Amino acid sequence: MEDLTEVYNELIMEHSMNSYNKKKLDKSDFQEIGHNPNCGDEITLEVKLNGNIIEDMAFTGHGCAISQASTSVMIDTLKGKTVEEAKDIIKTFIDMIKREVKDENDLKKLEDAIAFQNVANMPARVKCALLAWHTMEDIIKKNETQGKGSINCCN
Repeated sequence: MEDLTEVYNELIMEHSMNSYNKKKLDKSDFQEIGHNPNCGDEITLEVKLNGNIIEDMAFTGHGCAISQASTSVMIDTLKGKTVEEAKDIIKTFIDMIKREVKDENDLKKLEDAIAFQNVANMPARVKCALLAWHTMEDIIKKNETQGKGSINCCN
């Protein structure tokens, strides 16, 4: 298990320091700001859809290594998925961090995001890891309940 933890730590550091997902999109359908007042982490998440498929995502903002890496890994995990698949993956990630899911088959859908499983053992870092995931969840919920026009649209 120690080797796996080391691999996960390297993945988190790589995404926090050199995220190719940290940029602005030329065109996005949705934009949402996620903010953690406890530590000052703040991201702006941009999403471009192609029908029901998440075609592209990017983020800007600042924060600790965990929040930045979690955002970048989330983007890699959700890009190319349907909105329904994304909802399921987001729920699984949140449940993993809350220690409510441990089934290996459920966790496989998280792909590299499983690297954040040990964050559940660090209560002060939980909100950092969840910031992007809750922000994406908010985008999806607003889209479903209010329609595209009422989200911070940036076309």
